[in-house]
Amino acid sequence: MRHGKKNNHLGRTASHRSALLSNMAASLILHKRINTTLAKAKALRKYVEPLLTKSKTDSTHSRRIVFSYLQNKYAVTELFREVAGKIADRPGGYTRIIKTGNRPGDAAEMCMMELVDFNTIYTSDKEKATAKKAKTTRRRGSSKKAKPAAEAAPVEKAETPAEAKPKKAAKKKSDENKAEE
Repeated sequence: MRHGKKNNHLGRTASHRSALLSNMAASLILHKRINTTLAKAKALRKYVEPLLTKSKTDSTHSRRIVFSYLQNKYAVTELFREVAGKIADRPGGYTRIIKTGNRPGDAAEMCMMELVDFNTIYTSDKEKATAKKAKTTRRRGSSKKAKPAAEAAPVEKAETPAEAKPKKAAKKKSDENKAEE
C-alpha cells in the first residue's frame, strides 16, 4: 500500500529524477514556458515553486541554495535578476499548467507549463475582462437609466429656440418701459 507517499517517482531512479527535475526547472526559468507531460509538470511544480520563493530574497545564501538545486549559473542569474522582480508581490502560485491534449505515440497527457507573470497575452486579456466586469452591475439600475433618457428627450423637444426668444424679448420690453418712466 502506498499510504502517505506523495512523491511521484516518474519511473526513474532518485538520481535520474533529481537530474530531470533540475534540468526542467532550469529550462522553465530560462524559456518561461515548456511543453511536457502532465505528471512531470506536477512534479516540477513542487520542485520549482520553493526555488521561486527563495529568489525573492537576493542574498548569497539564497543564491547558493538555489544553485545547489539547479546546477546552472545562467538559470540562477536569470531567476534572481528578471523573474524575482516580477513575482515579488505574488504570494505563491508562480506557475500555470495548461493541458494540451494527448501525445499521438503513447497517448500520454501533455501540457504546457509556464511562469504566470511572463505570459503577456493572457494577463492583458484578463485585465481587460476585469475592467469590463467592473463596469457592469447586477442591479435594476439599467431600467432607471433608460427612463430619464426617455423623459429628457421630450423635454428638450418642448423647449425650442423660438419660445426662448420671446421670453428674452419680453424682458427687453419691460426694461425699455422702465427706462421710459
